[in-house]
Amino acid sequence: MEEGLRIIPLGGLGEIGLNMMVLEYGERALVVDAGLMFPEDYMLGIDMVIPDISYLRAIREKIQAIILTHGHEDHIGALPFFLPELEGIPLYGTAFTLALLQEKVKEHKGVELKEYYVVKPRDVVTFGPIKVEFIRVCHSIPDCLALGIETPEGIIVHSGDFKLDSSADPGERTDLRKFAEYGERGVALLLSDSTNADKEGFSLSEREVGQRLEEIIRARKGRVIVALFASNVRRIQQLMEIAGRTGRKVVLVGKNVVVNSRLAAELGYLRLPPEGTLDLTRMGDFPPEKLLLITTGSQAEPMSVLSLMASESHKYLRVEKGDTIVLSSRFIPGNERSITHMINNLCRLGAEVIYSEMTPVHASGHAHRKELQLLLSLVQPRHLIPIHGEYRHLVQHLQLGREMGMAEEGLLLVEDGQIVTLKDGDLQLTGRVEVGKVFVDGKGVGDVEDVVLRDRRHLSEDGMVVPIMVVKGQTGELVSGPDIITRGVFFEERGGEVLERAKAKLLEMWQEISETGRSDETELEEEVRRVLKRFFKKEMGRRPVIIPVIIGM
Repeated sequence: MEEGLRIIPLGGLGEIGLNMMVLEYGERALVVDAGLMFPEDYMLGIDMVIPDISYLRAIREKIQAIILTHGHEDHIGALPFFLPELEGIPLYGTAFTLALLQEKVKEHKGVELKEYYVVKPRDVVTFGPIKVEFIRVCHSIPDCLALGIETPEGIIVHSGDFKLDSSADPGERTDLRKFAEYGERGVALLLSDSTNADKEGFSLSEREVGQRLEEIIRARKGRVIVALFASNVRRIQQLMEIAGRTGRKVVLVGKNVVVNSRLAAELGYLRLPPEGTLDLTRMGDFPPEKLLLITTGSQAEPMSVLSLMASESHKYLRVEKGDTIVLSSRFIPGNERSITHMINNLCRLGAEVIYSEMTPVHASGHAHRKELQLLLSLVQPRHLIPIHGEYRHLVQHLQLGREMGMAEEGLLLVEDGQIVTLKDGDLQLTGRVEVGKVFVDGKGVGDVEDVVLRDRRHLSEDGMVVPIMVVKGQTGELVSGPDIITRGVFFEERGGEVLERAKAKLLEMWQEISETGRSDETELEEEVRRVLKRFFKKEMGRRPVIIPVIIGM
């Protein structure tokens, strides 16, 4: 007898990013998305974060497919790290999503995707007792999908990331008719995007953003540089059309913008200017008022084009007086300080910088409350589980369900790792699996853990002290030292008096130890650490990392 349908989020519930979910029925399982998240402030030195897939390893033989809703990093970015372990499991996604993933896998592993299937909206794929229909939704990247999932325990609708934008091309608009059809058939559970559940009204349309961008570009007499998310193909298209209407040449700058534009053009999602785009090295052939640059770096990523310009480090581009720089994106939480610093530097170099807090130059790809209400009214689910968002977003989305008249027993707040079981029309939390965050640092995956981050934070806050002593192995007699090297504690030339007092404390300690005849190296190191910790705490109110170096002769 089956134990019901199990829904297990491995990431994405309680944070922005790491989106990954397992649907499990009997001996079959589907995985929806495999995303990464970008590091938070406390994750010093970390390049990215991916989900812990311990549970996928445990059910490896059950997994029928990995289904990708769209091509953003927070939905496909972890896959290149997992694919070797999950080899043989087929991938399903739209053409643009799989093209982006192919590029990532090539760059990361130098290999081609093996078993994958391109799907289109309203295609249906069957996996034993589970049938999945792909539903077109509008987002800030082409080729996005929601999922209509028929199971023996009822219909589940997974919204993916979505918004309602009537200004989008008909082939990109959210398929409200299909959602309404599911609502008429009866939906047991809606899993719905919560990223903007705390924002009232409707999300801004891309048409409004395009109008404002055109006003800015028409009014400027110098170069205009627009920084955006490289995946926002629709906005790149808008900018190319604006360039044509305002007599400017388009220059694509930055690897991701160039690659994504090429892929989008090859698949028919982007129409390049009739005369093509201008090579970066030919910009000098045209006056500044004839140039529109589309680039990356809106999040102040260290090696992005805009960051390099702000630090005057770019090989070809320099900020010129009269430049207008538009950040056509939101400030991702955690990046605010870096972005503000970059904006200050760009302004200092003579540019005018415009960003979304000043004027509407960016529209979110996620539904606001009115759009979430409309989806709920169409789907009419018996149960709602908010997904994709921080904890506060999930709470706000549940409150919206209450406002829409849903019964309290139909609303469930779920976090990563919790097992939700749907059986005989009831939805319950029935356990927990192992989940977590795996840190990627350079080429290392998972070799940095919380204890390492704690040490990095400690070093960044209080610095490091290295006392060095040479002793006779047999007697413990001090032959040389103590010498003390510090980093990040104080400027050593000014801290000379403090260091001399620290050395005196060590000599006192050594005298006491010599009298007792102790010479065990580990014990000596611990005693040095204890004395210096107490000394620096009393003298300076700091707790530097103490690394004793005792050299035996």
